[in-house]
Amino acid sequence: MRGLFITIEGGEGAGKSTQATLLADRLREAGHHVCETREPGGTPAGDRIRGLLLDPAARVSPLAELLLYEASRAQLVGEVIAPALERGETVVCDRFFDSTTAYQAYGRGLDPETVRELNLTATSGLVPDATVLLVHDLDAGLLRATQGGADRIELESRDFHSLVAEGFRTVAVAEPDRVVTVAGTGAPEEVARRVWDALASLPPLRARLGKPRTA
Repeated sequence: MRGLFITIEGGEGAGKSTQATLLADRLREAGHHVCETREPGGTPAGDRIRGLLLDPAARVSPLAELLLYEASRAQLVGEVIAPALERGETVVCDRFFDSTTAYQAYGRGLDPETVRELNLTATSGLVPDATVLLVHDLDAGLLRATQGGADRIELESRDFHSLVAEGFRTVAVAEPDRVVTVAGTGAPEEVARRVWDALASLPPLRARLGKPRTA
């Protein structure tokens, strides 16, 4: 059986990386073989692209930025995600193409249809089985994300990040059968319980998530 593909989305400082790790751990407890990855990056080529995309000194046009994200994504899908799914593994990815919709179509103002087509081209039509959207206070998230330094995207204006949040909300409303919205506030373990419950509420996942093994 083809593996499950689950993505974690949200704005800066939403706690995506923490929740992706906690979800992967919970899935392993439930007996899943889990492949963890992230965007942009996740492959040697993708990590080099990530370095450019997040470099505060880099000057990248919106269209070039979009194409770089898609290039990194195409490499990740072909090298990591698709093979893992074919092996029956459950893939947990920290960000995927919904981030591109939110950041490049809404934040940058690029044509949404162009972004959608390039997203599907880069993934060869692969769409996540389920996506968790972590929602949080915008200002608190930006403060958390920029402690100790900020990358090129984090340095964008508050107005930009507000447009990104609007983009994520729009995606969630448009695809309720795939995208579940979870409050990202509170202790990580509390948020992780919400994430698991939200995923279990999706009919296609309910039977496949399984129950954690007891010691």
